[in-house]
Amino acid sequence: MNEMPTGLLFGLLALLIAISAFFSSSETSMMALNRYRLRHQAKSGHRGAKRATELLARPDKLIGSILIGNNLVNVLVSVIAGSVFAQIYGEILTTIVLTLALLIFAEVTPKTIAALHPEKIAYPASLILRPLQWLLTPLVLLIGGISNGLARLLGVETTANSDAEHLAPEELRTVVFESGALLPSKHKGMLLNVLDLDQATVEDIMIPRNEVVGIDLENNAEQILQQLAESSYTRLPVFRGDINHVVGILHLRKAAQILRDGPENLTSEQLNSFTDDPYFVPEATPLPTLLMNFQKTKRRMGLVVDEYGEVMGIVTLEDLLEEIVGDFTASPVPSDDEEIVAAEDGWYMIEGGTSIRDINRTLGWELPTDGPKTFNGLAMEHLESIPDGNISLYILNYLVEIEEVSDKMITRAKIKKISH
Repeated sequence: MNEMPTGLLFGLLALLIAISAFFSSSETSMMALNRYRLRHQAKSGHRGAKRATELLARPDKLIGSILIGNNLVNVLVSVIAGSVFAQIYGEILTTIVLTLALLIFAEVTPKTIAALHPEKIAYPASLILRPLQWLLTPLVLLIGGISNGLARLLGVETTANSDAEHLAPEELRTVVFESGALLPSKHKGMLLNVLDLDQATVEDIMIPRNEVVGIDLENNAEQILQQLAESSYTRLPVFRGDINHVVGILHLRKAAQILRDGPENLTSEQLNSFTDDPYFVPEATPLPTLLMNFQKTKRRMGLVVDEYGEVMGIVTLEDLLEEIVGDFTASPVPSDDEEIVAAEDGWYMIEGGTSIRDINRTLGWELPTDGPKTFNGLAMEHLESIPDGNISLYILNYLVEIEEVSDKMITRAKIKKISH
């Protein structure tokens, strides 16, 4: 080797450093591949993705093969440089130059490029890595067995974790949230709302009992017919005296015959014959469970009951879908009966019975939702009593001014978020 021309030796060293750079970039690019994009491309028939998937099925064998090849090349570089160039240029200078050359050309640069463009490096490299892995299998298994044995002695589990590549809901939420321009903002919001469904229950979205519109069989025929003719709802609960004594749910498509027959022929028995059996839902039911139950039973409305069987309100399929896609009935022009109305200087007029979830979703606020479900309940919890008049209070970093109070609740308030 000492008789080999100097130029040829430099060429041999350059070739070995290039091979070392190949191994370094291959290792980084393989580990930097997006596993979900890789699976999608492999299922779409991409040959490079298929080869990479096969190699990554056993990452221990892949890394072992790469490290064995890389170390053999680096040792060979050291041997050639130490036996030839150290005698010519000196050991210290040879060591410094060789270290810098390996770091720059065989480690840092190729690994940086591979980390930035993993697919461009990994897919072509798999053509070489696959036969190399097969060739080095006996040596890889031997070294792997020894290293795994040492790891077990140190109390480290070496078996593969089947859940390692699975995303938890919180991780998936982060992926969706940080998807940037890859997803339209509206679609991103819907996906995030789906992921947040299991954090809410029926109680969070139900229409409270005092706001439920239904047909009372104790009213006279003229009142019932007028209510049917003027109703803006598709389905109405039918009850006797009190909603706790519900007898069924009436779909207004069946009301045409009732209206045609007139008040003189309207009886409780006739009205009952047009109703469907009521469907009861516990107030603590998670929203994903409610959605599955609605789908399974072909229902679109449920009566929400508490642990004592008392009716607390109603929940509809529309209420549930609005948690995912937003309000179906949102209007760009505010009306006088809206629960949340913008005022001057960042203030908002809010009805007392407004859901805290609706406030947070509409205004992008972070009022606490782990306690009372309505703004009235939240304010009363902080005050610990029904206020005697118009007072002000702070709820976290929100300034609240009570505007209207009834005997039982806060009916209207002004709220403003205070910046800190």
